[in-house]
Amino acid sequence: MDGWEWTYEGYDPREERLREALCTLSNGYFATRGAAPETEASPAHYPGTYAAGLYNRLTSSLAGRRLPHEEIVNLPNWLPLRFRVHPDEGATGEWFTPDLHPEGLLRYHQELDLRRGVLNREVRFRDPHGRHLNIRQSRLVSMADPHLAALRTEFTAEDWSGSIEVESAIDGLVGNTGVARYRDLASHHLTRMGTGAEEPDVVWLRCRTSTSDVRIVLAARTRATPQGPPEATHDRLTDFRAAQRMILPLNPEEPLAVEKIVALHTSRDQAIVGPLPAALERVRSAPDFEGVLADHAAAWARLWRRADLQVPGEPGHVLRVHMFHLLQTLSPHSADLDVGVPARGLHGEAYRGHVFWDELFVLPYLNLHFPELSRALMGYRHRRLPAALRAAAEAGREGAMYPWQSGSDGGEETPEVHLNPRSGRWLPDNSRLQHHVGSAVAYNVWRYGQATGDTEFTHTRGAEMLTQIARFWAAISEFDRDEGRYRIRGVVGPDEYHEAYPDAERAGLDDNAYTNVMASWTLARAAELVRTMPVSRRAELVDRVGLSEGEPDRWDEVSRRLRVPFHQGVISQFDGYGDLAELDWDGYRRRYGDIRRLDRLLESEGDSVNRYQASKQADVLMLGYLLTPGELTEQFARMGYELTEEQWRRTVDYYLRRTSHGSTLSGVVHAWVLARARHADAWSFVKEALASDVADIQGGTTAEGIHLGAMAGTLDLVQRGLTGLRSEEGALWLDPSPLPQLQEFGFSLRHRGVGLRLRMRPGQLWIGVPPWETSPVRVVLADRTVEVSPGEDTALRLSEG
Repeated sequence: MDGWEWTYEGYDPREERLREALCTLSNGYFATRGAAPETEASPAHYPGTYAAGLYNRLTSSLAGRRLPHEEIVNLPNWLPLRFRVHPDEGATGEWFTPDLHPEGLLRYHQELDLRRGVLNREVRFRDPHGRHLNIRQSRLVSMADPHLAALRTEFTAEDWSGSIEVESAIDGLVGNTGVARYRDLASHHLTRMGTGAEEPDVVWLRCRTSTSDVRIVLAARTRATPQGPPEATHDRLTDFRAAQRMILPLNPEEPLAVEKIVALHTSRDQAIVGPLPAALERVRSAPDFEGVLADHAAAWARLWRRADLQVPGEPGHVLRVHMFHLLQTLSPHSADLDVGVPARGLHGEAYRGHVFWDELFVLPYLNLHFPELSRALMGYRHRRLPAALRAAAEAGREGAMYPWQSGSDGGEETPEVHLNPRSGRWLPDNSRLQHHVGSAVAYNVWRYGQATGDTEFTHTRGAEMLTQIARFWAAISEFDRDEGRYRIRGVVGPDEYHEAYPDAERAGLDDNAYTNVMASWTLARAAELVRTMPVSRRAELVDRVGLSEGEPDRWDEVSRRLRVPFHQGVISQFDGYGDLAELDWDGYRRRYGDIRRLDRLLESEGDSVNRYQASKQADVLMLGYLLTPGELTEQFARMGYELTEEQWRRTVDYYLRRTSHGSTLSGVVHAWVLARARHADAWSFVKEALASDVADIQGGTTAEGIHLGAMAGTLDLVQRGLTGLRSEEGALWLDPSPLPQLQEFGFSLRHRGVGLRLRMRPGQLWIGVPPWETSPVRVVLADRTVEVSPGEDTALRLSEG
């Protein structure tokens, strides 16, 4: 293998849903899980097709309460293509499924071709009559034409001749049933279905979402090759299913292929008369499978050139899988859509398809490869700025209060309750108090501007978001005369385990260190931007947001005097954290083995994680993920605190012993922070971050959707974490910190519009700028500054340390 294939051998119904998630194909516009075309939703399988940003709202009755919830919609299933030996040939008449006669499965091989974005499957099957049939399938979701998908199935009879019956369909009898813990919630989003057929080989299905009123149309064209009339063909149309059946002759060792080309359109699409005529025209005019594949593969080749990454061995193989899923979830087609960064990709229904803070882990990578896509994704947040302003006003605050979970319109989509599957109890969900999501938006605005030099965005839409988020932090900060500092009360930090103090009646915690430090950072950046932007741009900003003359000074003051709690010489996760009880970690590991979801274990015992010094994921340590060691020291100094290298190291070690890593993001953050500190445990967390989805280390969560932030975070760990790469003052700054287990790697990137290639080797850093570029790149290391001109390759020897 050359690292471009991801394969599975054999059929295991216990693993199929995980494989289906990891074999999802997407083009940024829509995605389809890797379910076998002949399967239906069951405990072993879950076909799912999702259009980016297409949500619908339902209301469920639960425990005497009416709970509205919005989620990404599982669209009609375009995959169905089932087959059987024609009953006239002496067969049983049963449609083939891998579960029907598992003893007859002589070969079952799945291969995800990462280079071309194609999912291949090979099946060798012996039916109850002893006849052998070979099936080869290839499918794609076109990266060239975002509205097309294709499936090719080739049948070869080994030792018999006769006829095979094939049914190609579009199935509208689907719901959002892919996540077991949502089973008590309403799940049927599609209504007003209708079907039709267009001679000689096209069927279609149309429907619409029940409340968001989006019209959806899928059209399928099915043809057999080599060309020749089938023995029989007829359409089977119901209100919910459009199908075409054909009976095809098979001769020994003579392959027969059935090609299915599908078009998907919705009423949200631009430049169409309507989704039905658009889908029909697209599917009629589409080339055959080979033509669709050629265009699709060429589009993927262009993506891979811009996102080239060379890491040796198995880590490189997994990183390529991660990059594949990032590139297909947020593709160039995403830039034309009103979409954010879905936490679980377009790979399943976990988290209901919502947007959280995961762009914090995604955009820094995209900034250096697809900056136009980063800008578009920040547009999702800017379009929802009015909703964030309304939310703050309703809470009695100024500025913008972005929601923890966002969907279609920017309102708060965090559910009021969540299910603990271990205890079966529905519990209050206070995660909406994670106001630090606003700092994540601000951080991305700032870092994008540094990486790209795009002042047009930074000084307009970016400045609007940054200043309104700063306003919110200034408004929520309360001055404590006894402390002589500002405090932020009643919030929840990234940790998520702690939502309240033990036995407290109100939810929320005071002075979460991450929240306060990043609020201070945001306030400082907003004040700096307002003071340094051109006078004309500042005047426009003042007019747009009603900025008063004294506000930047107020932000500066609050920024310098926000409180950070400490205990035992380390940064406290929040005020009072050091007073909580210590947990018997070894005891819980002996009793349960996997304690990643410690909160659920304790709740099922009638206890609460709020009582203990225990974290789900990195909280304080997130500061070392977002800020370089120098930036972190400067930030604490700005706030009036001294943070020494030894103190930070003690803080890292303290929380390392008290974190259960119940989030896939935790491994990424710990790997990053420990690698920068040259900590011996760094590599174990790198391995955990790499394995988080492909090995499903969270125990069943990946089957419901990949963790996009964690995947992107591993890529950025190599790109920025191990190189210390940052953009600042128009230069590329590097402070390499390679791991002993990963000292040689290379990647391409774009810095302020200039493409370059960077390669790390033991003791050496190599930088090259292609000859076709027109500008040099200034590179700053700890002990020197060099300028690399177009067509120049520069090797820099690194100092020990």
